[in-house]
Amino acid sequence: MRNHRDAQHDAQADEKLESEIEALTAKENEAASALKRKIPLPLKVFAILCIVAGVAILPMIGFVIVVMVFAFREGEFAGDSTASTVLFFALLAILAVLTVMFVVFGIRLLRDKRRHAAQTAEALTGFMVAGILCDIMLFGLDGTVIFFAAFLVFLVVLTSYLDPSLSEERELQRKLRDMEVREDAEDGTLGRDETGKGYIALNFFNIFWIFVVCCVLGLVIESVYHVLVVDPGHYEDRAGMLYGPFSPIYGFGAVLMTMALNRFHDKNVILIFLVSAVIGGAFEYAVSWFMQYAFGIVAWDYTGTFLSIDGRTNGMFMAMWGILGVVWIKLCLPWMLKLVNLIPWNWRYALTTVAAVLMIADGVMTLVALDCWYGREAGKAPDSAIAEFCNEHYDNDFMKERFQSMSIDPDRATRAN
Repeated sequence: MRNHRDAQHDAQADEKLESEIEALTAKENEAASALKRKIPLPLKVFAILCIVAGVAILPMIGFVIVVMVFAFREGEFAGDSTASTVLFFALLAILAVLTVMFVVFGIRLLRDKRRHAAQTAEALTGFMVAGILCDIMLFGLDGTVIFFAAFLVFLVVLTSYLDPSLSEERELQRKLRDMEVREDAEDGTLGRDETGKGYIALNFFNIFWIFVVCCVLGLVIESVYHVLVVDPGHYEDRAGMLYGPFSPIYGFGAVLMTMALNRFHDKNVILIFLVSAVIGGAFEYAVSWFMQYAFGIVAWDYTGTFLSIDGRTNGMFMAMWGILGVVWIKLCLPWMLKLVNLIPWNWRYALTTVAAVLMIADGVMTLVALDCWYGREAGKAPDSAIAEFCNEHYDNDFMKERFQSMSIDPDRATRAN
């Protein structure tokens, strides 16, 4: 009797969704004419500001680049390391490119070329991320990084609204997706790539939970390896974030491998091994390079080992990345899909949003705490409320105990003098 009532409830829900979809389909026909409407006045003002600011700032950046080139030739950068000098000029080049792209973005927005404006905004997002990383490595977490990060969020939001799909069309897609999610959940195929080109659908839900689960699994594997092989019988906390049992290098590594190898899930094991080894080794090198240049932190050093590349990665660990890639794609990914699908379909988006906000907050707090740790080791007095908060709650003893695998030395960083 209960099953009969549940079936009736599901049927009524489906009928309601179908009626809503029919109503939205009628509205969808209005989307083409709506696209012809002029953009709102606030966006016009923003576009004009982008053009004016870009045209005004670009000559200034060009002048700064010329002055810095002459200063470099005169030996003014002799007190800075080669890496910091390269990063400084890279940051200037990125700022010049961003300025030009803002002008292009403003023009396309004024001409109501929304699709092209959205594409330009996506390119701006990528260059802005590169600028943030360079700025952190040169100056730490200063006000410029906060401004870039806030504007980055604004660009992401703006991109979604610049897309030609209007609100009615997006609502229609959401209703259709809800019906498909329910059907896939009942069939046990939720999360699979419907196109057949890959094993798993590369949506935010799947990618986020891959990151979370692999952060935990990676920490467990590394801790066990350290206890059994590196220093038998001695436990060391290998966590990479301020709170929680997370090692983000494994989370990001798993996401990169999933995105790169998703279409290779049914390919030869040797091919998967080689691609995984290259991706894992390159990613490990990049993370080590960023941590050292941004915060003077060394979390691992493979100097003197077989096929060591600047001590940041080596042949053995590249091979381990290759093995992990094969195991992940061939064995763990199907298990992972079953695990995340244990989350009820009607809870998955709300739960994922809350978890993502908490994870982002943890990541931001980790970067802030590391930056303040760097400042204390460099002998800098706290110059903000955030620095004083970190000095009180995340002092050197706390950081050394939390990040036991890391050593910090400001002299290893590349921050400009």
